[in-house]
Amino acid sequence: MLSTLLAFLGACTLIAASPGPSTVLIIRQSLRSRRAGFLTVLGNETGVFVWGLVAAFGLTALLAASELAYDIMRIAGAVVLVVFGVQTLRAARRGHAGEEEAFPAEPVTRSGAKSYRAGLLLNLANPKVGVFAMSFLPQFVPEGAPQLPSMVALAAIWALYEVGYYAVYVWFIGRMRAFVSRANVRRRLEQVSGGVLVLLGVRMAVES
Repeated sequence: MLSTLLAFLGACTLIAASPGPSTVLIIRQSLRSRRAGFLTVLGNETGVFVWGLVAAFGLTALLAASELAYDIMRIAGAVVLVVFGVQTLRAARRGHAGEEEAFPAEPVTRSGAKSYRAGLLLNLANPKVGVFAMSFLPQFVPEGAPQLPSMVALAAIWALYEVGYYAVYVWFIGRMRAFVSRANVRRRLEQVSGGVLVLLGVRMAVES
C-alpha cells in the first residue's frame, strides 16, 4: 500500500512539473499577489478533484467515446485560454502607463473570487484533464480494493498534493516580489505569459 502511494505521488509530481495552461495562469496570478496565486491554485485543484470524481464514476468514458462532445469542450477550452491570454496582453500594454493601471485595485473578496474562478474554469474547460484522469487513476487502485472509493480517495490526494506543489511556485514568486514588481519586468512577464496562453489556446483548437 505504501509503495503504491509513493509511486502515485511520484507520478503526481511529474504531472505537476509538466508545464501547461494551469501553470502559466498560476504564475501570472502570483505576479499580482500571493493571495491571488494561491486562490488560483485552489480553483485549479478543485477542477482536478472534479475531473477525478467524473473519472471515478466513469463519465469521462462518455467524453472519450463521443468525438462531438470532446470537440465542443476542446473548442470551449481553447476560447477560454485565448481570452485569458488576450486579457493578459492587454494588461501588459496598459502597464506602460503605470503599474496601478495594469493591475487595478479591486475589493479583496471580488479579486479572490475572480482568481479562484479563473483557476477552476481553466481546468474544467480542458477535456484532456478528464480523459487523462480516466486512464491515470485506475492504475493506482490497490489490488482487491473497491474501485469507486479508491479512485475518489486518489483524486483527493492528487488535488491536495498539487495544492502543496503549486504553493511553492506562489511562495517563490512572492519571494521575488521586489524584482518582479518592477514595471518593465512585470510587463515582460505579462507579455510572455499572455502569449503562451494564446498559443496554447490555438494549439488546443487545431489539434485533433
